[in-house]
Amino acid sequence: MYKLLSHNDLDGVGCGILAKLAFGDQVKVKYNSISALNREIEYFFEHDNQELFLFITDLSPNEENEKKLNDYHQSQGKLQMIDHHKTALHFNEYEWGHVLVEDDEGKLTSATSLLYTYLVNHELLKETAAISEFVELVRQYDTWEWEKNNNQKAKRLNALFFLVSIDEFEEKMIHRLQTSDTFDFDDFEKKLLHMEEEKTERYIRRKKKEIVQAEIGEYLAGVVYAELYHSELGNELGKEYSHLDYIVIVNMGGKKLSFRTIHDHVDVSEIAGQFGGGGHQKASGCSLSDEAYKQFIEETFHLEPLREDAKRNRFNVKKSSFGTLYRNRKDEVFLVYSINDEWVIEKNKNKLEQTFTTFEEGESFLKRNYLAWLVNDDQFVNYLMKQIK
Repeated sequence: MYKLLSHNDLDGVGCGILAKLAFGDQVKVKYNSISALNREIEYFFEHDNQELFLFITDLSPNEENEKKLNDYHQSQGKLQMIDHHKTALHFNEYEWGHVLVEDDEGKLTSATSLLYTYLVNHELLKETAAISEFVELVRQYDTWEWEKNNNQKAKRLNALFFLVSIDEFEEKMIHRLQTSDTFDFDDFEKKLLHMEEEKTERYIRRKKKEIVQAEIGEYLAGVVYAELYHSELGNELGKEYSHLDYIVIVNMGGKKLSFRTIHDHVDVSEIAGQFGGGGHQKASGCSLSDEAYKQFIEETFHLEPLREDAKRNRFNVKKSSFGTLYRNRKDEVFLVYSINDEWVIEKNKNKLEQTFTTFEEGESFLKRNYLAWLVNDDQFVNYLMKQIK
């Protein structure tokens, strides 16, 4: 008999699906939040049959349970932890720990992909094309490779995961992987996903108007309140406001924070780790502790939301030879233009001392320091007409 303790996100549930494909009725699966894992480990020691082989995937225990688990392994030997988060690498010091962030080919791993390799190598599960594709979709979504590869199928798999209950998703996937030669969505799921994508887009458009900008420690963060679509929202906000180092999504109902970044110079798992959380370099989370509440809510609640850049401009466009016009809430006007292979900024017709090698550097400086936004064509044309007069 087996018991699997896993995370309650797509990657964690992917592990549960693989376990049930491998062991059938011989495995008991329990999905947990990050904070609930340690309670489940304590329950295992107090109530479960100690003859069970215990798997822990996509989550890591606290120090107290780490010691208990090692003692259990030394006495029973029936334990395997599999994870892919950098914050869990020290578990590789144990025989029962297997933590791998990146495989031999340089690809980022997921808990589902690591467990799949483990089960296949130990001849506990037969490799098939359908299961392999499912595992790869989970891996690409969890590591955000789906965006780089424009793998919409991976994004849709995660959307489907949130549209149905975990039990229903698990049942659907197990049946599909047992009976199909390849992995795909059925017609009803495709219609459902199309409707959900439209709903997601509307939600993200609204949240783009609610984000505030705050200097937190050494970084400039964007803070927004949202309870839905954290991954998609964090990604879109990161691209819309690329001058921000990372995005903080506050889930007040769940009392959690999600951290997302599109930049390589920021590791949000380190930021989440300061508040007892963790995760990946570009996607992490933590509980809303008193310290986190003070820093991300109390000290930012009074701030005005950022203004979006004007959309569908024909004349006031970035890198224009006429210059690109911006404005901020203080009614200061900024013109960004190129001269002698350098980009310069005029503030209220006075040139700033700083110069930039690219337009993007200049715009980032402008947004970070002056909270300015790209104005629409009408304001740009009026500005030019005043200059001519």
